[in-house]
Amino acid sequence: MLYHAYEMTHAAVQPLRLQSDAMRRFYRSAFNPVAYTSVGKAVAAACEVFENVTRRYRKPEWGIDETMIFGLPVKVEPEVVHSKLFCDLLHFKRDESMAGKRYDPKVLVVAPLSGHYATLLRGTVKAMLPEHDVYVTDWRDARVVPMMYGDFDLDDFIDYIIEFLQFIGPNTHVIGVCQPSVPVLAAVAAMAAADDPMQPASMTLMGGPIDTRRNPTAVNELAASRPLSWFEQSVIHTVPYPNPGVMRRVYPGFVQLSGFMTMNLERHMDAHAGLFRHLIEGDCDSVEQHQNFYDEYLSVMDLTAEFYLQTVRTVFQEHSLPEGRMMHRGELVDCRKIRKTALMTVEGELDDICGLGQTEAAHDLCVNIPIDDHYHYVQPGVGHYGVFNGTRWRTEIQPRVREMIRSTDFKRRIQAKPARIIRRVDAAG
Repeated sequence: MLYHAYEMTHAAVQPLRLQSDAMRRFYRSAFNPVAYTSVGKAVAAACEVFENVTRRYRKPEWGIDETMIFGLPVKVEPEVVHSKLFCDLLHFKRDESMAGKRYDPKVLVVAPLSGHYATLLRGTVKAMLPEHDVYVTDWRDARVVPMMYGDFDLDDFIDYIIEFLQFIGPNTHVIGVCQPSVPVLAAVAAMAAADDPMQPASMTLMGGPIDTRRNPTAVNELAASRPLSWFEQSVIHTVPYPNPGVMRRVYPGFVQLSGFMTMNLERHMDAHAGLFRHLIEGDCDSVEQHQNFYDEYLSVMDLTAEFYLQTVRTVFQEHSLPEGRMMHRGELVDCRKIRKTALMTVEGELDDICGLGQTEAAHDLCVNIPIDDHYHYVQPGVGHYGVFNGTRWRTEIQPRVREMIRSTDFKRRIQAKPARIIRRVDAAG
């Protein structure tokens, strides 16, 4: 019933939105003398804030049309190169007519399936594009996937990662951002156990809940304090008509968004109060910055109930991966099998979603990776979002990921070359 109430609320507020839009246009009209007064500016600003708060946010566009390579603008075109029922594999194809044919490292960025669209990683992709051949998992909103296509759970997520890595080919570098860190590590372990020739050259896990028992956050404590039945009864709902996924059981994106908003309610209220002031003052840069952030932050998608519940149980309640008990398709996920894939973990000092040490725990599981293929970095002064977006990501984190990828590629090329026998020549002889 909650999902139905959510839809009905949007429908009920629509007449108010139309009235607010009409008032906003009237009080912003250049032909209206009141528009130049403080009262007119305040009314127009209030209508703008109301529109932002009540809008139904759709999936954002990637908005990545070009990148810079050696100082030259190069056109970029996102294209779907492999499609699954619940996910598209996007390839950000760079125009070779400007910078020529490039042989940059192939990178698969696994976006989180945790309520927001993959476009949340726009800044991540932009920073990687100039020197990498980038692929991204673009997950579908569960409410638009018809019931006839079946379920999607954590095992399917791992299968998708394996299939995408096999599709892209050998010597691929995989980056798991936040939630996918666990399935990425499990997928690489499964490929290593099968001695798959397409197992990645490196994996980078960023702000991921590998072991949530280390420095647990409020999110971790909530997941561990309630039985799984509570989550099933409290947050799982059925998609209503007329959505294509009608009758599918999901964890609605708006439920998760309300939880995140409540965690930092005062901050969000201050942000919208600031928007009101900036609109009155005509501070267009601040208004645009606010709009860009919330256009992304408030765009949410539904998760399938089986994926959400299995993730809560496996990752946050049973701690199956660090305990060595995680199963995938009836097989034990053994991270000790990983030998050929370098491992890098990245954490944020102020991360309130994944506490310090939770991602670093991956190193304790991957004991058979050579010691010089282990990398760990903690970025001072950033929270969860700053690990993969923003200035610190572009200037401090991404360059380290770049160097790890190139160091790994270099070591792999050296190891692949046959040993050369050099005969010592005695000049005196």
